[in-house]
Amino acid sequence: MRRRSSGSAEEDDSDEARLPLPDALPTEDDARRSFTSAKYDSSRHSDTLDRRKVEKVVASAPPVPNAWSSQPLHNGVSEKQKQILNSWVQDPKGNRDMADRRRSRVRSPWACSLLTLTTTAVASLLLFLILHSFTTRQLDPKGCKNCRMLPAYARISGFDTEHTRFASKYSMYLYREGGIDEDTTVQGVPVLFIPGNAGSYKQVRPLAAEAAQYYHDTVQHDSQAIRAGTRKLDFFTVDFNEDFTAFHGQTLLDQAEYLNEAVAYILSLYHDPNRSRRDPGLPDPSSVILVGHSMGGIVARTMMTMPNYQSNSINTIITMSAPHSRPPVSFDAEMVRTYQRINDYWRQAYLQKWANNNPLWHVTLISIAGGSLDTVVPSDYMSLSSLVPDTHGFTVFTSSVPNVWTGADHLSILWCDQFRKVLVRSLIDAVDVRRPGQTRPRAERMRIFKRWYLTGMESVAEKTLPQKEPTTLLTLEDNSNSIISRGERLVLRKLGLAGKPKAYLLPIPPQGTPGGQKFTLLSDQQIDPRGTGGELEVLICSVFPLQAGQSATLFSMNMDLSGDSAGSTRLACKNAATDVVRLPASTRTSKYSFDERQPFSYFQYSLEELVDHQFVAIVDKTVQPSDGWAIAEFTDDAHSLIPTSLSLGRLITTGMHLKLPAERPTVMEIKIPTLHSSLLAYKLAIGPQACGDRAELFTPLLRQYLPEPHESKYFVNVQEANINIHGIAPFMPPPLRAQASSDGVSLQLWSDATCNTPIDVHLKVDTLGSMGKLVMRYRLVLASMPLVIVALVLRKQFKVYDESGVFMTFAESMDLCLRSSLPLLILAMSFLAVSLAASNLSPAKATFPGFLHWRTNATESALDFTRNDLLLGSQDSFFWFLVPLASLVSSGICVLVNYAALAILHILCFLYSFLAAKPAWLRNDDRRRVPIRSLALLY
Repeated sequence: MRRRSSGSAEEDDSDEARLPLPDALPTEDDARRSFTSAKYDSSRHSDTLDRRKVEKVVASAPPVPNAWSSQPLHNGVSEKQKQILNSWVQDPKGNRDMADRRRSRVRSPWACSLLTLTTTAVASLLLFLILHSFTTRQLDPKGCKNCRMLPAYARISGFDTEHTRFASKYSMYLYREGGIDEDTTVQGVPVLFIPGNAGSYKQVRPLAAEAAQYYHDTVQHDSQAIRAGTRKLDFFTVDFNEDFTAFHGQTLLDQAEYLNEAVAYILSLYHDPNRSRRDPGLPDPSSVILVGHSMGGIVARTMMTMPNYQSNSINTIITMSAPHSRPPVSFDAEMVRTYQRINDYWRQAYLQKWANNNPLWHVTLISIAGGSLDTVVPSDYMSLSSLVPDTHGFTVFTSSVPNVWTGADHLSILWCDQFRKVLVRSLIDAVDVRRPGQTRPRAERMRIFKRWYLTGMESVAEKTLPQKEPTTLLTLEDNSNSIISRGERLVLRKLGLAGKPKAYLLPIPPQGTPGGQKFTLLSDQQIDPRGTGGELEVLICSVFPLQAGQSATLFSMNMDLSGDSAGSTRLACKNAATDVVRLPASTRTSKYSFDERQPFSYFQYSLEELVDHQFVAIVDKTVQPSDGWAIAEFTDDAHSLIPTSLSLGRLITTGMHLKLPAERPTVMEIKIPTLHSSLLAYKLAIGPQACGDRAELFTPLLRQYLPEPHESKYFVNVQEANINIHGIAPFMPPPLRAQASSDGVSLQLWSDATCNTPIDVHLKVDTLGSMGKLVMRYRLVLASMPLVIVALVLRKQFKVYDESGVFMTFAESMDLCLRSSLPLLILAMSFLAVSLAASNLSPAKATFPGFLHWRTNATESALDFTRNDLLLGSQDSFFWFLVPLASLVSSGICVLVNYAALAILHILCFLYSFLAAKPAWLRNDDRRRVPIRSLALLY
């Protein structure tokens, strides 16, 4: 007996007798064949090692006639070994061919069972549908226009290592617009721009260029604005060397520390007479406005939590596409902890009962989201509802902003020409250099931002009418027939038919009128704000009896429409132009809401807002006939509001079908409380508006809106519309102030009611379109859950190897997991998801506060802001099926990646063997040297 060279087993004499012995010296051909086959010995040897482990188990037992037969093993083998061999080597039915194929599948990396193949096919189909839906269905149109600028950057060289320890890593610049403002001394109000993840300091140029151009062309010539404290904006920007802020928490903290020191240095520039050209009579600035893009917005909020933050040095923060609620990438533990510390600080500050205990009481925070076009950061994460009350900030989408009315992707939100104009004008309106903070008081700033960013129809939008004083004295003849009867609609199909200015009066219903009436007016004309020559003017009037000796000079404008009539009626009126709501024009040629057309003008007042007034006067000031039109009326909620009580299941299965009556108000509103999830998309169809022989004034205009966050979308000339929202989303924390219920989506429809034809409205779920919504909400899940599947497969592989010595392939281990452990895991996670969703819906249990409430404090919140962080983060048990769906897709991804890796490996091996092959002349030289080499080996 002799031992094998590998030392893995022993052989008997019979085995040794079968070994071929050389009868003579090898020939040249024999030596060549021996040499060329030697490179395969190692691979052949490694392939047989695992097989010998099994054969060793068999060899230790009494002889078995046929190792592949169906006869049971003898008692020499343990019961555990019997089970392993019978399950992995021997076919249960005694079929040797089946056993051979199974043994071949265990050893072959390309083998695939029918179950694995079916699972992969289904997962691939689902993945294809999800990606195809994400790229082709439920897409918002792109309407941003390009802008022009002539940028110039002046580096702030004085901000060196004496002021910050990051001077060698980061730098700061002052922006100046070429041809307009090239003086590098500071002159106005400081604004600091903060770029986002891998962002450039040059991204400030669209905003800074518009600010310089607008001040140069408009503001500096407005003496009233200059007296009110309006000045130019000095835009500073920082160069972070395109750091990856979203992936590293310490980088975020370093940038926040650097920016606090930068703010202190910027404020010091205004104190230096050599660097500042401000009016010496103005107070020195003590605060800087922050504008942050993407992660720059998070850095701005982090600054106020840092030890080196100077109190009250920041009072206004505007962020664009900034993920406030959650980190966009949660792979770094330090980033997750940093986010939690920042958000906890802001929440606890605004939960304080008294303003003196709130360090953020003076701060206003505005978050602007781009909507579905942003495929870098989910717009759901930009919500401030869990951080800031509506008295200090809000979230708004660019599609809601008047005169913008379009979504924006992650980068275009910076250079979108329509939006940058609104942002710059809102900042300039909020500036007041007469105050040390350089801005108006917090409440006034909030009113300014709401006026610029919100539609004006939100419940939080403030009307300016109650704060106004009458400025117009309207005089009418007593026997005028221009007073519209109560309950009738005023329809002006053409303006200027009278050939002179004419006023139409609508009596305001008395307070307490049942039905919750409101006044609405819609026109395609611009509303005259100050009596400056516009074609249409809207006045809210009260009877003004002019007594003897009383002068009419109390009013800045006297509008006498009485003619030569002896008797007249005088009305003291307020101009309502500041409360006008701009709507995108909707005509037969309209295609998108952001088309370059003159917008519609819309007014909406409740009876409470018209208290102490008797008439609404619509003054047609056109002296020549024109195609302009106007519709005004008083309506009640019973006729203009349609509430629905459809359940989500019924909405998905049967949809919603409504028929608007022929006799209806101009504005109809449909409330759908169950339509609140951001995971579902819908298709809306609106029947044609038939007006017969009479030409329609306008085509149907639809507004889809959510009350929180403020997301509105407009559809002009609407016949079909894609309805998708950013409502209740996965992994989102609950709102800071608990809400009684969700209002869901509301559909506001403007239609030409003079046509007197009914309109059909149909709403149904877009199943394929909804699949695409999973990408942005669950992209991290689709990246992390395959790791769980791979861990299960590896566990099975190592377990079998420890028990049998056979290291099965990935495909075979996946097949076993699909049959046993994976279904159990999916079932357990599904039940857990349903339980978590049910627990979130149940009210929090009251706890005993202890003696004299010693266990509680004034800032403690009963809300758990991390309750939606587990599993798939769904807050609705209806979406329990997302757990098996994600598991199925992840399993398919694992199988596809496995075979892709095998294919790449085999291709590389083939290329290596092809490139490593020797030419023929080298092989001939090797043949001539083989005999000598063989003799040397033998001796």
